[in-house]
Amino acid sequence: MAKDELSAGFTGSPSEPPTGVRKVAKTATEAVSREANAVVVGAADHPYTATGLALTVGALAFAIGFVVGRSSVDSGRRYWRWE
Repeated sequence: MAKDELSAGFTGSPSEPPTGVRKVAKTATEAVSREANAVVVGAADHPYTATGLALTVGALAFAIGFVVGRSSVDSGRRYWRWE
């Protein structure tokens, strides 16, 4: 019994190619994978440019967050009166 090959689940390939939503999802997954690979290769080829872009995007995100946070500060009205 220990020498028996144990197989579980589907181990073959589907008989029909994916259609509809499955085809679109597969195509989108392949496109995202290609683009992610291109970004990694580009960052490896140009590390200083990638670092500069990452810092610039981070600084812009921080500035936008700071401005939005400052605009939501209460303008002096108090909900509780302490006298």
